[in-house]
Amino acid sequence: MMDWSELNVVAILIGALLYAVYGGIYYTIMLGKKKDTQFKQTEGPLKYVVSIMIAFVSSFIVAFFVQAAGAEGTLSGLIVGLFIGIIITLVYLKNTLFGLVTKKAFYIAVGDHLIIFALIGMVHGFINGM
Repeated sequence: MMDWSELNVVAILIGALLYAVYGGIYYTIMLGKKKDTQFKQTEGPLKYVVSIMIAFVSSFIVAFFVQAAGAEGTLSGLIVGLFIGIIITLVYLKNTLFGLVTKKAFYIAVGDHLIIFALIGMVHGFINGM
């Protein structure tokens, strides 16, 4: 049985902050300089608010899986994070095969998710191992 009280709040906060900062940098580099017409961003600040909420929820989910796997240490956290990234990659791959996502968007999104979930997993694994 999962003990929710053992989830490390500090790790969740650090993971969420890492996700938010990384996302800002990644998408600025990947989409900021290119005015590609296939990518249309929504207008207004709501996208930033939702992005921060997603960062916290994602870090919480990684914390749950790292805790459930008993991952203690950077390497085991990395492995848990990569598995999460691979699952997300498979979903994007299916959507790409059915034409719902362009190949370019697939590579951008997959790169983002594989890297960030591996990093968040490493953070949670490291802090759990302390």
